[in-house]
Amino acid sequence: MVSAFDHGGGVRSVRVPIPDNPLGHTLVYVVDTDRGPVLVDTGWDDPGSWDALRAGLAACGTAVGEVYGVVITHHHPDHHGLSARVREASGAWVALHAADAAIVRRTRETRPERWFSYMAAKLTAAGAPEAHVAPLRTPRARTLPGLSPALPDREIVPGELLDLPGRRLRAVWTPGHTPGHVCLHLEEEHPARLPGHGRLFSGDHLLPGITPHIGLYEDPDDATVTDPLGDYLDSLERIGRLSPAEVLPAHQHAFADAPGRVRALLDHHESRLAGLLALLAEPLTPWQLAERMEWNRPWTDIPYGSRNIAVSEAESHLRRLVKLGRAEPVPGSDPVTYTAV
Repeated sequence: MVSAFDHGGGVRSVRVPIPDNPLGHTLVYVVDTDRGPVLVDTGWDDPGSWDALRAGLAACGTAVGEVYGVVITHHHPDHHGLSARVREASGAWVALHAADAAIVRRTRETRPERWFSYMAAKLTAAGAPEAHVAPLRTPRARTLPGLSPALPDREIVPGELLDLPGRRLRAVWTPGHTPGHVCLHLEEEHPARLPGHGRLFSGDHLLPGITPHIGLYEDPDDATVTDPLGDYLDSLERIGRLSPAEVLPAHQHAFADAPGRVRALLDHHESRLAGLLALLAEPLTPWQLAERMEWNRPWTDIPYGSRNIAVSEAESHLRRLVKLGRAEPVPGSDPVTYTAV
């Protein structure tokens, strides 16, 4: 069954499946312009996903070969995965924020062994047990998607209008989920005249029922201490002030009341930080903190790769608490433990 939906005002969405993933699909938006359709994201690089995108575009009355441009909200493979195939089939330009373009470039250029040794060192420093780290010391060939993603040929510049002839689509930089994540503000009256300011393609930044992953920005060659959770919270408040009439996210469904959703997410993270402070009444490594945090299933049921993501999220919250002066590392601890102040 073809999954295409008309949101009105020359905007449609196509459901592109994500194989073996509880999210189910990515919503790829098709925006009519005077030069042909422009896609917001492309979906996962998989033969079934490609077929779904092509069928969805046909249901929208167009085809991959007619695509004029591709605007990518962020570099993750369920958003950027099919960009190269779309460009190859259509000659479309592909635009991405410079910070995520740098990640794409690094991913393409870094040898697998460098990534494995870097991740092993990171997890060891976070207090991961040797049994968890050991598989990274005997790396296998990389077969994951997104490891040779398309190099963009255009840069998304925050605050500027994108090249959508006949439309007004402005880039809003919203770092947090990734360093170069952008939301895209369609500065046009809502087709149903809902109150608010246009429509917002929110990528993974603002979702109706999911809290996006906020982990560390991994770069083997950059020792800068980032604060991705702080970036995310600041970005949320900026989107809340924008007050779009409707949000068109990359997963789940469209929704109104962006300021209300922003408040709920700000409250969620404040509550989570308070919960982590309570856990840090005793010194804990990031791994031990992740083991004790609340996830959508018990720690024992979380698979290997997802534990790495959970530890990264624990570390991002720890960095926020340290920056706020509410937690600190214990001097001389190895691996380093943290405690509430």
